[in-house]
Amino acid sequence: MPLLEATALARSFGSTRALTDLSLQIDKGEIVALMGANGAGKSTFVKILSGVLAADAGHIRFKGEPYAPRTPAQAAAAGVVTVHQSTDLVGIPGLSVADALLLERFADPRQPFFLSQRSVRQQAQAMLEHAGLDLPLARDFADLPAADRQLVAIARALANRAELLILDEPTASLSGAESRRLYATLQDLQRRGIAVLYISHRTADLQALADRVVVLRGGRAVAEFGRPVDFTQAIETMIGRPLTAARPGARPAQGDPVLRLQGMQLLATGVPFDLELRRGEVVAITGVLGAGKSRLLRALYGCTPLHAGRMWLDGQPYAPASPQQALALGVCMAGEDRHRSSLMPRDWPGESLAQTIALPHLARWFPDGFLRSAFENAKAQAAIERLSIRAAGPTASVWTLSGGNQQKVVLGRWEAEPARLLLLDEPFQGVDVGARQDLIEAIRARSDGATLIATSDPEEAIEVADRVLVMEHHSLHRQAAPAPDAGALALDESR
Repeated sequence: MPLLEATALARSFGSTRALTDLSLQIDKGEIVALMGANGAGKSTFVKILSGVLAADAGHIRFKGEPYAPRTPAQAAAAGVVTVHQSTDLVGIPGLSVADALLLERFADPRQPFFLSQRSVRQQAQAMLEHAGLDLPLARDFADLPAADRQLVAIARALANRAELLILDEPTASLSGAESRRLYATLQDLQRRGIAVLYISHRTADLQALADRVVVLRGGRAVAEFGRPVDFTQAIETMIGRPLTAARPGARPAQGDPVLRLQGMQLLATGVPFDLELRRGEVVAITGVLGAGKSRLLRALYGCTPLHAGRMWLDGQPYAPASPQQALALGVCMAGEDRHRSSLMPRDWPGESLAQTIALPHLARWFPDGFLRSAFENAKAQAAIERLSIRAAGPTASVWTLSGGNQQKVVLGRWEAEPARLLLLDEPFQGVDVGARQDLIEAIRARSDGATLIATSDPEEAIEVADRVLVMEHHSLHRQAAPAPDAGALALDESR
């Protein structure tokens, strides 16, 4: 008997049908991933399961019994708990981790009016042990990294005796290392028989966790994939068309070649591949975690040696031995973790917005060795206006900015001087929807050179790129050429 069985669910908002005949089942101890483009019905389905919305038609059974919660509290009491992408409501700045874990109990009228700190710590520690987690109970919740805030939310969910845990885009603001820690926690919960409904379109998440991937489109479950997931087919199913078809906004690759790769082998075991990028073109590479996307970008930037292959930049042989050589030739790169690769530490000299943008250009801008803050500030102000950066001004610390505005500063750094080739590794990681759109518009407005993006999120790749390539086992396979009359959205299909 399935743990959860949803049958023929429908839900409309006025004339808009969010769900149409959606059926899905989840077994005990199973991790099922939902994959779908924006508007596919993922959020509506989650809200129905969590008691925020009621279905217009259809029915749900949980543990064999009819299930129709009217509030999140009713859902949690039944054993279905949702952990949302944003953890802003999980805890409050100034409260400890122990306090955040017990927030719901503080509001429970059945609890004692007075609780000692010792009692709070003991109850919080019991919650962590039940969840199999280890977190610093005395630490201010606001100081926790995003992954630990997610774990606090999960510990609270399990304290409610959750049997089905719903996670809505939990890794959207997590680094690679933080995501892997979350994966390990969820796999441990799975071994204990807890089922997980995992909403994501990040291929790295799906590869690491999912027993099954269910694709939603138009409010219906249109396909299901077991391990190993065929990501080419899953992405095409998600968007409802072959990726080799032209998409709206794709541009013809008519500029001169900027980068040409021939016989590229990132590892000895990789299949050689070729690649060409033209001026004004934006190309995105997607694939699962460990497919080789970041390694390719690091090789182009002189960080990682090639096993074999030849490269040309604007028709000239290109073989950078270091990032300094690459930068001198007009090749710029923003790394995956902006906090480690692009931003100076908090309270260090150089942490202002203007100094962050100027850092890699100091030798060119100030060859006499004398820094001029007025020049730096003018460059920063231009970036603020061009990229709609929300900041107090050029002298503001980058650490006072949101993640999306920090990423805009990083992009502004490489737009401060013309880049022949711009390399962006996971540029939308930890960026909200509004800032992501600003970044996409800025990237697509580049005309001086070519842009190569690595992302584990196929939907992001489709949004930003003229062509999308899929990498697998450190290689690109059977690359499809762009349509001659309409810059195609091309895909490398795995054999």
